[in-house]
Amino acid sequence: MTYNFCTLFDRNYLYKGLALYYSLLENCKDFNLWVACFDDITYPVLKKQNLKNVILISREDFEDEELLRIKPTRTVAEYCWTCTSSLPLYILKQNPDLDMITYLDADIFFYSDPLPVFREFGNNSIMIIEHRFAPEHKHHEIFGRYNVEMVTFRNNNDGLECLEWWRERCIEWCFAKYEDGKFGDQAYLNDWPSRFKNVHVLQYKGAGLAPWNISKYTINIKNDEIFIDNVKLIFYHFHEFKILKRGFELCSYSIPKNKRNIIYKPYISAIKRAMGEISKIEPNFNFGYCKRTLKSYLPNMIAKILKTFKVYNAVRYIIDRLRKRRNGIK
Repeated sequence: MTYNFCTLFDRNYLYKGLALYYSLLENCKDFNLWVACFDDITYPVLKKQNLKNVILISREDFEDEELLRIKPTRTVAEYCWTCTSSLPLYILKQNPDLDMITYLDADIFFYSDPLPVFREFGNNSIMIIEHRFAPEHKHHEIFGRYNVEMVTFRNNNDGLECLEWWRERCIEWCFAKYEDGKFGDQAYLNDWPSRFKNVHVLQYKGAGLAPWNISKYTINIKNDEIFIDNVKLIFYHFHEFKILKRGFELCSYSIPKNKRNIIYKPYISAIKRAMGEISKIEPNFNFGYCKRTLKSYLPNMIAKILKTFKVYNAVRYIIDRLRKRRNGIK
């Protein structure tokens, strides 16, 4: 089948957006990816790359009067969240022959073919994915039972009704705070299974792995493929992943080293590839980097201090032993 995906990002998420694209190219035999470019830098950079299977959408073509009206009232992140619902609706209206469209967050990364997801989706009209919080993160459910990381809409009455409703709600209110049961664009999904017809909540545990639920699952490698509780990992959501000038900061969640190595190493390689590709086109590109936080350098600093103390103590021990031997003390 041909997968039809869409995403949106600006220059600060360009490396991550390209990593997402590389992962689709690696794992999908046939796909289209619509990318809404949210500034005047992202569009020309991607245009120069001439990416296979990518359809670029300029900000001027995408933004309508309603979006432009509320844009000054939102932060950059809040405006992106506001537009999440408008993008798949825009694409379906521009391409009425499409059977369905799947929105993807720019910071997810595919490890295998998403075919099991769409087989499970079947003939339904709307697909959403639960956060599936691990017990220690269950309190975060106040911000939404479902995550907007991957949402599918079929191009029929049920899918379009849901999209229209979601867009209207996001234009009315979409902020980075919890208020009256709302949070950004996400908490609006809470009652979709009862509000709309033919809504499917994905059960496949290999889709939607993320820092907030990874502790629940066993992760291993079989025949060079990653498995989550004996099913293939399809995609991981790299929430809180930060690109630093020197290195990376994975997230604030505690993730065992073996799981970090399996999941994060391929993503870091893809990010580095994106950085290399962009530097060829725009050598002065200098966006998408975060400032170092205490969390990012404290472990290394502690390790260096401990190493220094070990060397210092070893030297003192040797000097002390030599002194005692010289004085005839065993």
